[in-house]
Amino acid sequence: MSGVDIIGVGLSRFGRQPGVSGRAMALDAIAAALADAALAWEDIQAAYGGSDSSGLADTLVSDLGMTGIPFTNVKNGCATGGSALVAGYNAILAGSAETVLVVGFDKHPRGAFDPIPADWGLSDETGHAGLMVTTQFFGSKIQRYMYDYGISARTLALVPEKSSYNGNLNPNAWRRDQLTPEQILSSTMVSDPLTQFMFCSPGEGAAAVILSRAGRNLPQGVIPVHVAGAVSNSRTYGSFEVFSPWLPPGDLTSVSTRTASKAFEMAGIGPEDVQVAQLQDTDSGAEIMHMAECGFCVDGEQEKLLDERYTWIGGKLPVNTDGGCLANGEPIGASGLRQIHEIVTQLRGRGGARQVPGNPRIGFTHVYGAPGVSACTVLEV
Repeated sequence: MSGVDIIGVGLSRFGRQPGVSGRAMALDAIAAALADAALAWEDIQAAYGGSDSSGLADTLVSDLGMTGIPFTNVKNGCATGGSALVAGYNAILAGSAETVLVVGFDKHPRGAFDPIPADWGLSDETGHAGLMVTTQFFGSKIQRYMYDYGISARTLALVPEKSSYNGNLNPNAWRRDQLTPEQILSSTMVSDPLTQFMFCSPGEGAAAVILSRAGRNLPQGVIPVHVAGAVSNSRTYGSFEVFSPWLPPGDLTSVSTRTASKAFEMAGIGPEDVQVAQLQDTDSGAEIMHMAECGFCVDGEQEKLLDERYTWIGGKLPVNTDGGCLANGEPIGASGLRQIHEIVTQLRGRGGARQVPGNPRIGFTHVYGAPGVSACTVLEV
């Protein structure tokens, strides 16, 4: 099989880790990924990595070893990890390297993200009007979607119910308390209709992936997972995105839809072939909308599917089997690669208590980042 394989994955614990830096978490994740691939740092020929608030990824060579490899920093909001993986994938396809490290990490302080309008090409008035507060955007976007497609508030609560159940099965997860829909609905209202337990929190963690040219001889025990499709895109005109100071008229476009469609086209399969998926879930409304945007259902069908537990581990399409962002938090640089780690774990049959039954062979990952960037992969064994 030609192309690119994932031959190693590594993860740190997610959640508050006092006294442990984001860089230290990254080094732990890299060590785990190298061990999983049965490789040493000296075997890596190129690297890509990103962090939003914990420094530059390329400076990790001070601890890993100054071997002189090209190490490129990536910063694409919540799509950082996914974008870095696409960059590493393309480097191997281009023939510039045969073995590539991809790493993402972050250690965010408590409280909401506090982006500066000028950094996003926006005026200070955007911040004064509260349009830089991501929770308000998430609330307004799902509010519109609920009105258009008949999604109820109770359906919003079914997403974190499932995520908290999966997080309880994941020893690396941050939030591991199981929640009922009633607890979720009665928690503090943050941005109507989204309550406290419908949001993830900025958090801490790291993830790393080792990519290799497919077809190479691998050490005994290494199980490759093939990257059948890997695509990243930015938004087009007509999108309703984080930090948008206005909403364009007419039908809306979706960067997630375009990116997922291209990833499936590259892989030569459709959404109906996917057996386990990871979808961006910074809030419960996001997971619901991304189900349709990535082609797994039609708009409005989520009301019925979630009531039937379609996306639970034993359902037709398990989604966010590790608990997603809702259970693991959102360390921006790490989330996209945490998704990859989980799909690789599932396709290798190593999910333990949260393993999807039936030996899944095709998985999908999707990230979405401000101000309108998406990265998607299709993985298979």
